[in-house]
Amino acid sequence: MAHAGGARHRRLNALGRGDITARASLTAVSPGPAPDAIALQRDAQQLADGVLFERALDVDTAGEVPERNLDLFRDAGLYGLWTPTEVGGCGFDELERLPILEALAGGCLTTAFVWAQHGGGSANAARMPAGSPLHERWAQALATGAQRSGVAFAHVLRPEPCLFAERSGGGWNLRGVAPFVTGWGHIDAVLVAAHEADRLVWMLIPATEAPTLTSRRLRLAAVDSSVTAELHFDGHVVGDDEVVEIIDYSDWLSFYRQGLRTNGALMLGVASRALKLFGPSPLDAELDAARSALYAAEVDEMPERRAQVGYVGIRATSALVSSVGGRAITLAHHAQRLAREALFLLVQGQTADIRAGHLRRLGATDPDG
Repeated sequence: MAHAGGARHRRLNALGRGDITARASLTAVSPGPAPDAIALQRDAQQLADGVLFERALDVDTAGEVPERNLDLFRDAGLYGLWTPTEVGGCGFDELERLPILEALAGGCLTTAFVWAQHGGGSANAARMPAGSPLHERWAQALATGAQRSGVAFAHVLRPEPCLFAERSGGGWNLRGVAPFVTGWGHIDAVLVAAHEADRLVWMLIPATEAPTLTSRRLRLAAVDSSVTAELHFDGHVVGDDEVVEIIDYSDWLSFYRQGLRTNGALMLGVASRALKLFGPSPLDAELDAARSALYAAEVDEMPERRAQVGYVGIRATSALVSSVGGRAITLAHHAQRLAREALFLLVQGQTADIRAGHLRRLGATDPDG
């Protein structure tokens, strides 16, 4: 598919992330969120404080996210966070989404993390041409939360490709493995990226097991109830009408770097909850500074700002554990849950540059190296 100038930039920026609006810098934006965004931010915070946080310990050990939690997100209109109003979504930009992500992650990261995977598939379905099979099948259903989606593209950042797309007749043949697919069993569609030489083939396909598509559940030290799985493709056939985009890997990677801000909001939520439980401390000002820096960061500054957020998150949750004492390491206490979640978020969505920033701040590398 060929796209011109700005239209191509908007579309590529949606791949694998759910961001419709591409920006090299988000510092020049409207004076503030629209009233409907403010209202949804308030509703999200109330949902996090009044319901999600109260259930978070039970969800953490349940083995899967309760459907009632995901239904609450649907009923609040939260599945439309990444899509335009034309298909039933909210029409928000990235900076309007971030406080909502932070609030919900601070309520129950497991539930919020499953929900956040929805953005990639939903945004891509919405941007497909009206009347196309992908748009007709998925756009409104995903924007309204009538159906849910996930993503399978963490593997494309690995040095060695592990999922391949081969041209076959009127479609594509998939072979290989896609690790770390979250929400398996709770999603209806999955946005998949597979290597084809030096290109990526992006597809939105039904999240349905078959003889050629099987799963193996991964057990995680945190957010285990997200039901994160490893998908195995053995000659799985995908039609051309399920292909979202075919793009040079180098082009995709440059646009992927623009989406690193979003994952930082999840750590902000976990750190904020830990500090609420801890009580007033100098870490409050550090968290505020990290949030402001993340929001204002240019693309080239994003890895360092993500590392800044990660460092505050690890220290905030560790401080809570230390202050609580022995009770903090029992499964009945939120301190251990938040500490494990902060460790999870330290590596989730981590690039080589972010990792280097983490290690430098943690004193594991030469600060001048």
